[in-house]
Amino acid sequence: MTSIPPLNLAPMLVIGAGIMGAGIAQVAAQAGHPVLLHDARAGAAAEAKTKLARSLDTLVAKGKLDADAAAQALARITPVTAIEEAAPVRLVVEAIVEKLDVKRALFRQLEGIVAADCVLATNTSSISVTAIANGLVHPERLVGMHFFNPVPLMKLVEVVSGLQTAPAVAEAIFALSKVWGKTPVHAKSTPGFIVNRIARPYYAETLALLLEQAATPAVLDACLRAAGFRMGPCELMDLIGHDTNFSVTQSVHEANFFDKRFVPSLVQREMVDGGLLGRKSGRGFYAYPNDGTALPVAVHEAPTTAGEVTVHGAGPIAEALEQAATAALSAQGWGPARVTDSGWTGLEIDGARLMLTDGRCAAQVAADTGCRDVAVFDRPVVLPVAAGTALAYAVAGGACAAWRGQAAAWLAALGFAPLPLVDAPGLVVARTVAMLVNEAADAVLQGVCTPAGADAAMKLGVNYPAGPFEWLARWSTGEVIALLDALDAQYRGERYRVSPWLRRAA
Repeated sequence: MTSIPPLNLAPMLVIGAGIMGAGIAQVAAQAGHPVLLHDARAGAAAEAKTKLARSLDTLVAKGKLDADAAAQALARITPVTAIEEAAPVRLVVEAIVEKLDVKRALFRQLEGIVAADCVLATNTSSISVTAIANGLVHPERLVGMHFFNPVPLMKLVEVVSGLQTAPAVAEAIFALSKVWGKTPVHAKSTPGFIVNRIARPYYAETLALLLEQAATPAVLDACLRAAGFRMGPCELMDLIGHDTNFSVTQSVHEANFFDKRFVPSLVQREMVDGGLLGRKSGRGFYAYPNDGTALPVAVHEAPTTAGEVTVHGAGPIAEALEQAATAALSAQGWGPARVTDSGWTGLEIDGARLMLTDGRCAAQVAADTGCRDVAVFDRPVVLPVAAGTALAYAVAGGACAAWRGQAAAWLAALGFAPLPLVDAPGLVVARTVAMLVNEAADAVLQGVCTPAGADAAMKLGVNYPAGPFEWLARWSTGEVIALLDALDAQYRGERYRVSPWLRRAA
């Protein structure tokens, strides 16, 4: 296939009348396509159309859709009982069960029905497009068209090319997705594609911290929400379902030949084994119906100083710290001193260090510097910092009792809501964001996507506050590498190995 005509307004078939298939049919019909809707279960396609009618009526009642447009869209959808009725269509989108043998059999059947230039698309979220195309007479016309749930609302479409997918087919689906009001990104058929691959550290780092008993789920969720994520990892896993999340992690781990970066969590396996699946079972990390995940209100002592306060570091975080410290010290009528070339970022208060994490534990910093009174705090990724922003911190085990109270007092005076963690390397936000950046860098290295594609996919597919390469632009490549190297030195495994893409970029 060197080229194919544009697919907009072409008659099409959607196979699978579940949530995803019905959503795809709705979007296509609203864009003007005549849509045949088929499901192997008798009556399922007609039931799906009835449900779609109610959904469209709701949109009309809310003023989000014109009544005539809703009626016309619904009229374009025709339930069919036999896929043989799809002979004239120019596009088929499959949204059936995630089983390789079932999908292969379906597409082989379709090849005997549709024309040779009909484009075949699979909505698979995890199965290799190359593997699904194996055995087809025309494997070059099969492409991944991975939507996200709910299809009518979520903008992202991953356009996934297998080894034999014709570039013209991928481009035709890319263009069609735009016509449908979606934001498409090209992806290579590798385990997890873009979103499900790059997102693994968001769950994995929190699960690792829970395994180490570094903090409670509520504390970890609060820290990551403060970094701009709409839901914390524990809340999100409860929503997704631990069985589903664990299964995806297992499949990505296995498909990557058991790469230790993707090792599933013992914490999550125990929850699945115990039936604690999250919202759908009534209990996961939290109990449901849930009255919230409010943290206890902490009362901090007043910060004290003998007058020697120095801000160390350069860049936006150091500048924000200087402004906050100046405001905190304004009652004394003077501001802190500033040192930009000391090699670390944070406050030095009467000889004690309140230091932005560089990946080392507070105890390791104390040992390396000879300073007993050390506390490390997490990386604020949203600047300027809003008052009361949750921020993780940890104090070196050998610090004096007075400094333990003062570390939290100073963070509170700077405008944060400090949340104590066990002295874990990289704390929570810094290590999570660094690992998301690292995984995205490896995806680009391996040709799965472009940096722009990774950013768009993570913002639109899972509502991240920024894309991994946008975070990298705000951070520095050298600092990300240093943090990952510190984690690697602490844990001594392959999990935190730095992507060669980052090494080259530095």
